[in-house]
Amino acid sequence: MGKKEGEEPEHGEPAQFDPSFNGPLKKRSCTDIICLFLFLAVILGYIALGILGKKSHLSLRDKPNLFYFDILKCATSVNVMASALNGLQCPTTQVETNGTPSPLLHSFLTDTAPSFLLRFVGLVIAMLVSMLFLLLLRFTAPVMVWLLIIGLGFCVAGIWHCYWEYDQYRLQGAKISDVGFTTNVKIYLQVQETWLAFLIIVSLGEAVILLTLIFLRTRILIAIALIQESSKAIGHMMSALFFPLFTFVLLLICVAYWSATALYPSTCPFLKNGCSFCSFQSFNSSKYQDCASARCIFITYNEEGLFQRNLFNLQIYNAIAFLWCVNFVIALGQCTLAGAFASYYWAFNKPGDIPMFPVTGSFMRSLRYHVGSLAFGALILTLVQIVRILLEYIDHKTRSAQNACARFILCCMKCCLWCLEKFIKFLNRNAYIMIAIYGKNFCVSAKNAFKLLMRNIIRVVVLDKVTDVLLFFGKLLVVGGVGVLAFFFFSGRIQAPGNSFSSQNLNYYWMPIITVVFGSYLVAQGFFSVYSMCVDTLFLCFLEDLERNDGSIQKPYYMSKNLMKILNKSNKAAK
Repeated sequence: MGKKEGEEPEHGEPAQFDPSFNGPLKKRSCTDIICLFLFLAVILGYIALGILGKKSHLSLRDKPNLFYFDILKCATSVNVMASALNGLQCPTTQVETNGTPSPLLHSFLTDTAPSFLLRFVGLVIAMLVSMLFLLLLRFTAPVMVWLLIIGLGFCVAGIWHCYWEYDQYRLQGAKISDVGFTTNVKIYLQVQETWLAFLIIVSLGEAVILLTLIFLRTRILIAIALIQESSKAIGHMMSALFFPLFTFVLLLICVAYWSATALYPSTCPFLKNGCSFCSFQSFNSSKYQDCASARCIFITYNEEGLFQRNLFNLQIYNAIAFLWCVNFVIALGQCTLAGAFASYYWAFNKPGDIPMFPVTGSFMRSLRYHVGSLAFGALILTLVQIVRILLEYIDHKTRSAQNACARFILCCMKCCLWCLEKFIKFLNRNAYIMIAIYGKNFCVSAKNAFKLLMRNIIRVVVLDKVTDVLLFFGKLLVVGGVGVLAFFFFSGRIQAPGNSFSSQNLNYYWMPIITVVFGSYLVAQGFFSVYSMCVDTLFLCFLEDLERNDGSIQKPYYMSKNLMKILNKSNKAAK
């Protein structure tokens, strides 16, 4: 049935031309003020909670012997956040308080000094390789994408092999009915039905690739052109690559404050005598001869004060506030980068019309006008994450009493919540882009972004997959290359000229390798997250450009000449 007159189309009206629009709006007002005040109130309460926890902790100074819970037991549980929600109570009594580390831990600490310089060099190499990869994508992206597609297109050889195997076993009369059920997987590779299934699967994959090349060729070219344009944008604003360092510092502050706030109220007072050490395993050793009458007695928590009676509720508040702050910091970083890259796209003459300090300007706009909107989006994501954590906690506590039906229901619920969290992150990301450009509140921005993407759903899917493939190979290049280089250095297979470091000085050479690989992944993730945000921002701007403008003198396109060439469009020159 057709639409009634005056009724909005299913996915909204296309964006209309606005002669005054030339990039992120300068005149804007504060958005989602109610959520802003709510977020500020939670932050003030969070600060007060930290002060109360610190005050409670200082009240134990008159007790010279304290027994703290073993944090490693909590950290290695199924869910760290579930442990935080459980109150972080004293779960074990196997802690030496004399500060002597275990032999493995001691060897690891002694390996830190001689390998520190090489590990730092490895992280610097990871940073340089990541930057070089992103800057060169404008030249290598088309080659990499088409080589990958052509390589996948050589499934013909796989089809022939599957058919040959199927024909051989068919002639031998090897059927799956003769085998039945067995745990030996190799047996199933000797029946004709297995190779027939492989033949069907590979043939369908080949058909999908060929249809993609035939019908989605233009959209693949658009995705490649946007990736190249993103590489150019980053080249013109290199400061954007280092902005994740600021976000990382804020996240570290959030984690450190959450840890301190969670640990302070969870200390357990013990002993009122004068012994300096307390160990249940070695309490009768000779070093305690001067304290023969000392005893380790568990006294329990103080339940007299208001703070102690509500300890569990305060830990829940601590967890919720922590997740909200973390999600807000990530949202602030995404909105800042989106505003900077949007200012690049909507600069008609690039790079001359790009504003000075685009990252700083976008950051100040986000802080001044849109803290409430960013907090709103972060709150929605936090609520979903809290439900996921509670579900994991319930699953962990009731696992021994679950039957097959209950496990299946819990698994389905966790899967649905995981999908919901992914969708919320996707929607928030695009909503922040719209907020950075137009300065509207979160709900309006999310609605406009979602409808814009739905009007171009095929382009969205193609761009997302092409970008994911390129960034995956980029991360593999950085992490794998630096990891192999670290292995050769720390195992002593190669020696840097003039370097006094020797692998024989290390107790466990694989420990610095693991730290270098993990650090390289974090470095690559930080740089590539900037690039991914740039691609998404330029893509939304590109879709708006197509809807707003037509290439005339009054409404010229802002897209690159390469994109206009792919779409067979052009700007009319003024006479």
